[in-house]
Amino acid sequence: MFTPRARAAGVIAALTVVTAACGAAPGTQTSTAAEGGVDARTATSAADFGGFDKLVEAAKKEGDLHVIALPPDWANYGEIIKTFEAKYGIKIESEDPDAASADEINAVKTRKGQDRAPDVLDLGQSFAISGAAEGLFAPYKVQTFDKIPEGQKEPTGLWVNDYGGYISIGCDAKKITTCPKSFADLLKPEYKGKVALNGNPTKSGSAFAGVYAASIANGGSFDDIQPGIDFFKKLKDAGNFNPVETTPATIEKGETQISIDWDYNNAAYAPQMAAKGLDWQVNVPSDGQYFQMYAQAINKDAPHPAAARLWQEFLYSPEGQNLYLKGFARPVLMPAMQADGSIDKAAAEALPAVEGEPAFPTSEQVDAAKNKLASGWDAAISG
Repeated sequence: MFTPRARAAGVIAALTVVTAACGAAPGTQTSTAAEGGVDARTATSAADFGGFDKLVEAAKKEGDLHVIALPPDWANYGEIIKTFEAKYGIKIESEDPDAASADEINAVKTRKGQDRAPDVLDLGQSFAISGAAEGLFAPYKVQTFDKIPEGQKEPTGLWVNDYGGYISIGCDAKKITTCPKSFADLLKPEYKGKVALNGNPTKSGSAFAGVYAASIANGGSFDDIQPGIDFFKKLKDAGNFNPVETTPATIEKGETQISIDWDYNNAAYAPQMAAKGLDWQVNVPSDGQYFQMYAQAINKDAPHPAAARLWQEFLYSPEGQNLYLKGFARPVLMPAMQADGSIDKAAAEALPAVEGEPAFPTSEQVDAAKNKLASGWDAAISG
């Protein structure tokens, strides 16, 4: 997320959204039937509309799309939103850009039946999995669905990974003499009070991933996140943990001089901060490489169901995927696009260097790690 969406990725700081009571409220959803009697809310592919062009027509007829938790400087969402609006003439209402994944799920539940409910969601993996299990999402397969690797999508399209990155360590080299390159480095006394996360790991996807990466760096595994929790307790006991949530503003003010966050966030901060006289350097930790992707999902009760489906088609098109890449995020279709030549080569070459191929936890492993964090994080950090 960039501002870093408190959600950081996945889940983040408490949301400022004022949620309405459950049930229909003033301004309820309007008709969802597209031309030809197609109910957009039950469409599972563009073919159900009679083809992509008919989907575009139905989406334009709705005219609006409501998104939530999409900071403009997170994975290049600012440009993505503007490009979609210009391409299709659909107005996007972008609410609470710094919201967390948990807040997105809450908005779906509390605004059911309201026209201010989010149409689409951009979620940390654990929240995509739990939201699908709760029956909150609509199945939909974009035209490029078959090119998306297995394991990066729910088989019916309830959620589909869209972009991702590696956990990295960002550092203000103007204020820090030697920037840390590993989790082990972060325990050094020279980093007292300087090591921050992008949110609370029980709410933020990026912070959750930071704990997972710390676990891997300290003898843990996808099956055991406890060493990561123990690491942050050590970091706190040493006085090195900084509870301030990282944002571009906190970096600029010097409040978060070291930040554990996605590499696409930290990499995008670098040019931003250079313009302000800071030298923001980025390292993927040598002892704890962890890669994760965010996922897209469509609200089952989306007030603009055709526009929601068109948004998905755009994000998973070569144009949308290259826009993610331009924001230093690694798009899910990157391997396929490299193979067919549709990749933005300059943007791909600008990504932070990483060795080896990423491994991914299973849905069950992520869910178990999330539960372990929920029961152990606060005790470790506040105890």
